[in-house]
Amino acid sequence: MKQIEGINDFVVKFANVNGSGSASANHLFAKAIFRMGIPVSPRNIFPSNIQGLPTWYEVRVSSKGYLGRRGGVDLMVCVNPQTMEQDIADIEPGGYFVYDNTKPLSPHLKRDDITYFGIPLTEMCMREFKVPRLQQLLKNVVYVGAMAALLDIRFSILKDLLNDQFKGKEKLIHPNVRALEMGFQYATENFSCPLPIRLEMGGNDAPHIKESNHILMNGNTAAALGAIYGGATVAAWYPITPSTSVIDAFSKYAQRMRIDAGSGKKNYAILQAEDEIAAMGIVVGAGWNGARAFTATSGPGLSLMSEFLGLAYFAEVPVVLIDVQRSGPSTGMPTRSQQSDILAAAYASHGDTKHMLLFPATPRECFDMTVQAFDLAERFQTPIIIMSDLDLGMNDVMSPPLEWDDDYEMDRGKVLDADALDTVEKFGRYLDVDGDGICYRTLPGTHPDKGAFFTRGSSKNEMAVYSERGEDYVQNVDRLLRKFETAKSYVPEPKTHPPIEVKKPKTRKKLGALFFGTSASPAYEAVETLAEEGYPIDTMRIRAFPFHKSLDEFIHEHDIVFVIEQNRDGQMRQLIMNECHVSPDKLTSVLNYSGIPITARTIASQIRQALNLESANVVKLHPESV
Repeated sequence: MKQIEGINDFVVKFANVNGSGSASANHLFAKAIFRMGIPVSPRNIFPSNIQGLPTWYEVRVSSKGYLGRRGGVDLMVCVNPQTMEQDIADIEPGGYFVYDNTKPLSPHLKRDDITYFGIPLTEMCMREFKVPRLQQLLKNVVYVGAMAALLDIRFSILKDLLNDQFKGKEKLIHPNVRALEMGFQYATENFSCPLPIRLEMGGNDAPHIKESNHILMNGNTAAALGAIYGGATVAAWYPITPSTSVIDAFSKYAQRMRIDAGSGKKNYAILQAEDEIAAMGIVVGAGWNGARAFTATSGPGLSLMSEFLGLAYFAEVPVVLIDVQRSGPSTGMPTRSQQSDILAAAYASHGDTKHMLLFPATPRECFDMTVQAFDLAERFQTPIIIMSDLDLGMNDVMSPPLEWDDDYEMDRGKVLDADALDTVEKFGRYLDVDGDGICYRTLPGTHPDKGAFFTRGSSKNEMAVYSERGEDYVQNVDRLLRKFETAKSYVPEPKTHPPIEVKKPKTRKKLGALFFGTSASPAYEAVETLAEEGYPIDTMRIRAFPFHKSLDEFIHEHDIVFVIEQNRDGQMRQLIMNECHVSPDKLTSVLNYSGIPITARTIASQIRQALNLESANVVKLHPESV
């Protein structure tokens, strides 16, 4: 049997039971690889109940810096009998299976093309530790110790991480280190270590690792920091997975950075509303009053917030919404990731409504785009929706460090102060003075007798006076569309990359690929794979809606454009067709909607299939159970 070989290039997957304490141990494993300076991308795949159901933790190790899911598993660590049969089936031929052999493995679970490593995890922990809860928790740490021997992880790094993790709880350090030692010793005494797949410090050629010291953090934390640095002082919310940690992190940082030094009083307000509708109502009210205000939610909350989003759009009130997308519709799968709120967010509310969307792909962009969202919201006096997702929001991702310019000044947009109002003969809230669709506004209490207007969600004329005249209504909604066109010059431009050079291309057609958010990393990897096979593909990563003019140019320059996204109906493709007036024949969907993040193999396979290649080896839309 030929075993899988490789240095700093493989996929490890842990199969556990939710609530067993495995997540922290698995994260310890991933952080140790990160501290060795090796590109790593961990993903926690967990159920929406508290405990008892299967959970997985997948770790991608890639010296080339591929941070998306590849597809397939090279080494499986399984301590969950419920899923063992499927977990074994998911291992690549030539791969490795680590399991708890306190009880014998059933003969029907044997494969001839993988290598088995049995470790009596339960027996070892029951013998060494007397407290039942510790026996369960430390079983996870024992297998991490064994993995250190099998993959050649620096043991000192694991010890340092435990010291950091349990700082202030020194009594927990010794049993955890002992569990690591038990696993490490058992593996070195019973197996040939390290395996043909292993880790090596200093053996990386990933350009982004050379360019800067990366950090490991999740998008929700980065977005919360962006809200802090972007000047947010009001957050209203209702708890919903997977967005809750945005507000949790904002609260933590606000307690450190939003306290008045002189009085010790809080300079912020965080309100948990009775539901998502009320949360958005609070944010609209705060934005109208001049505060930088935001909320965070997911698909079900976005649905409920649509009415207030329509009010903010039509009354022209700045608000920011962070949408951490999950699987829908309805309750869907609360702990699974999708990019399935695109159309709901772009056209939230009834009537002719268009909202500005931002699509971050990394924690760094979650930070930067959240700051930018507050500027855009006030510049354009409208809701700005940041389209994150569970994969980006809740998983630790390698990212360029967050940076901040101390000379940054908030863009408050067209706000008239008292002196400016004194020079205005008559203030009209919805007058388009500059021709860009953006009107001048005032904040409550600015002037004793000038600048007041009645904010309403009903039709009005330029002076904010109620009107049902068709001419006034048309003038107003046309101006809103003009404002949306103006925004194209302000939102983040797409990122383009020329195709990888192919000496003897196997097609004369000019191929392009569009993608956004968390589809980007596996898309780049798939494109490199296809280039090696003789199929060069230009790429463009969409970062905002309204679409930049370069998107339309990109589409018209190519014969076939693949739109890679994670939903069933090709929502980004539909949005592009609707807004850019592109023929459906020009855009080919590459889709994944299983709730598990899309893989590079899935993308490459569907593109091969679309090109009618004999080597398609088609991967189904939902190839992996998890």
